[in-house]
Amino acid sequence: MKLVADFHVHTIASGHAYSTLLENVEAAKAKGLQLIGMTDHGPSMPGAPHPIHFANLRALPPVISGVRVLRGAEVNIIDAEGNIDLRGRFLKNLEIVLAGFHQDCFEPGSTEDNTRTLVKAMASGKIDVIVHPGNPAYPINLQLVAEAAAQHNVLLEINNVSLGGIIRRGSDRNCLALARIIARLGSKVCLGSDSHFCDSVGDLAEAAQLAEEAGLDATQVINTSLEAVDKFLVLRGHKGLSL
Repeated sequence: MKLVADFHVHTIASGHAYSTLLENVEAAKAKGLQLIGMTDHGPSMPGAPHPIHFANLRALPPVISGVRVLRGAEVNIIDAEGNIDLRGRFLKNLEIVLAGFHQDCFEPGSTEDNTRTLVKAMASGKIDVIVHPGNPAYPINLQLVAEAAAQHNVLLEINNVSLGGIIRRGSDRNCLALARIIARLGSKVCLGSDSHFCDSVGDLAEAAQLAEEAGLDATQVINTSLEAVDKFLVLRGHKGLSL
């Protein structure tokens, strides 16, 4: 499976990542990627940037050193209603919005509670991608979440770093089960490195292998072409890539 994009990349602005945007771009270019998402953590995360950081992303050129940079955020789900920690003008100019559960921002609940919260977050229309949904610290009803994602045209992420057994241990089993459900539904996923240092930008091999094992074909993985990315972004109400 040929991959051209990595949607989940952090810079030093996140407070616990260690590379600049330019370092990430150069790493992406060296690995043959055509697109990365600049998706620093939302302001509820300790050490994360002020909301103005996200409002001012329009100052960045869309293409840097030949790599398309999606100006985005990894926002935090902050309550049981699925609300997130960026709103209004801080969201409107973003080209992609990732969201997920983080223990510094929202306490885990029961399977039913976590599922209900994710479904509400996706139904809000503010979120394009749910990140690391296989995290066993936040158990969910995989079938209901996959069906809601398909209904609301939200992508579920296969998070590469979660598959290595270093963080979010146990995610591999949940991610495989979730990917198999998505394969049966005929809906789509994205792959994300969740890079916090430039060397890991574009590290998607384990996520791609899991996607193939689950029976997802290349048309269900939007990282495989800029055309697929553009189509998804337009469907979500963004301007697209201007290909």
